[in-house]
Amino acid sequence: MAEWVQNVMDTLGYAGILLLMIVENLFPPLPSEVILPSAGFAASRGSLNVVIVVIVATIGSVVGTLPLYYIGRAFGEEKLVAWADKHGKWLTLRGKDIRRADDWFDKHGPKAVLFGRMIPGIRSLLSLPAGISEMPIFTFLIYSTIGSALWASSLVAAGYILGENFDQVEHYISPVSRVILVLLVIGAAVWFVRRKQAQKAETT
Repeated sequence: MAEWVQNVMDTLGYAGILLLMIVENLFPPLPSEVILPSAGFAASRGSLNVVIVVIVATIGSVVGTLPLYYIGRAFGEEKLVAWADKHGKWLTLRGKDIRRADDWFDKHGPKAVLFGRMIPGIRSLLSLPAGISEMPIFTFLIYSTIGSALWASSLVAAGYILGENFDQVEHYISPVSRVILVLLVIGAAVWFVRRKQAQKAETT
């Protein structure tokens, strides 16, 4: 994949980075851990300007968050609450669970978006609850931009410094992404089991 990403950048330049970062938010198997260090390597060869690379990568990353954000806005809290009350039983999900999650995001959403944009595995997923909770678009863009810029700067700098060994960045970050994914799955499973147990206790 790294070779293909490099070919896209060699062919399209900054436009390629922009496109790849937009797609990365919608298609997680194309991770920024591959794109950004590769862009940093391209800058180290002198074919791209490292500052412009970071700016373009940040713009692409932020633009890529908007589809999921607006999907969340389209559904909204009330629609999800109504759906959970009607169909969520098999997921042990109730309308009040949606409201509780929404209240949490209303309180901690900006921090979640800011730091979440720097966490592999959940970077793009946070756009959905941000939209569902109807976080103001300006607030969402501000925190998403800051988090995305910090993430892009770190990975581009790593690729720039490592040069031809830029692919080592992915080797270090990919295990972290897998651990986070596993923890999320385990957390969801634990929540599911506990909700089932709580429902059984309520009916006895």
